[in-house]
Amino acid sequence: MSETHSDDAPSASRELLQIFRILRFTLIVTVVILGLWLLGDVLMVVFAATLFAVILHGLARILRDKARVPYQLAVGLVAVVILIAIAALFYFSGPQISDQFVKLKQALITQYGELRGKMGSSTWGQFALDHLPKSLGGNEQGGGASLGAGLANSVTGILSSAFGLLGTLAVIVIAGLYFALSPAIYVDGMLRLVPKGHRPKARELILTAGTTLWSWTIGQALDMLVVGIASGIGLAFLGVPLAMALGVVAGLCNFIPYIGAIMGAIPALLIALSQGTRTGLMVAALYAVIQFLEGNVLAPIIQRHAVHMPPALAILAQTVFGTILGVPGLILASPLTAALLAIGDQATAPLADDMRTGKTMGDAPLAHDDED
Repeated sequence: MSETHSDDAPSASRELLQIFRILRFTLIVTVVILGLWLLGDVLMVVFAATLFAVILHGLARILRDKARVPYQLAVGLVAVVILIAIAALFYFSGPQISDQFVKLKQALITQYGELRGKMGSSTWGQFALDHLPKSLGGNEQGGGASLGAGLANSVTGILSSAFGLLGTLAVIVIAGLYFALSPAIYVDGMLRLVPKGHRPKARELILTAGTTLWSWTIGQALDMLVVGIASGIGLAFLGVPLAMALGVVAGLCNFIPYIGAIMGAIPALLIALSQGTRTGLMVAALYAVIQFLEGNVLAPIIQRHAVHMPPALAILAQTVFGTILGVPGLILASPLTAALLAIGDQATAPLADDMRTGKTMGDAPLAHDDED
């Protein structure tokens, strides 16, 4: 009888320990979700400043190694060059780009009205309008602004929101500059919050996240530049009005993988349809070719030096962060997910070959057995 009681005691202790671990995990997850919900805007500003600091840090290290100058001086020089480049862009091309964006807004509103008129003249078009919410351009009461005004405002919001968010941008730039000037102070401060036994692993994970953010940013910047230039040249060749502004929109929207490609193509398609169905189809083909080359030629080259993000995971991350944190969450979802993937890959043990499910799921490369 005493042996039975002695066997039950360790079993009960293990069950209590398991319950405690489940409760602790649940509490941690709840606190994290609640923190994201309440402090989402602040966390996005901190992450944006960190991303800017990573860019400055990476460029400054290249300049330091090439020009043999002190690191802090290299950071200052990089920041000055970036500011001069932005100022020169606004000085020489700002008025023209601004004028094209204003015309683009008016053209989108006009094209939206014409599209509604054509849909209202047909039975199926009127049926679609009656069952679409007002926020998507329909007649059903669903709240929110109409699609035409919302789309136009979203496209031209790149310039207008710059003035409304000037204070936030200033905080991001200043904080990012200070982060980049003395990164060791902030990294070491974070490490002091970690128990001593876990500090080596935490240091490794932080450095991995920084390297991943730098690789992702460089790759995405190259991707944006190529897509923006190709879109602008292609649209100008096809005779589409406001080709420069539409190319800028396509390049900027491509900062958001997958979803951004659709967002950048919609304004160009609407403007092209105002020139005729043939022009609209040619523009659709142009964007399809650009995205095909970007996805099958440029992206594989970039992914050799940056983290690979599965498309489904990227889209789900954009949806989750966009829902919780709004537009900033949607914009920063991809670099944040890339950093988290790199941290998870570094923190967990790789799967053994016999544990992989590629062959079972049918997506592994075909293996040709040797015939006897």
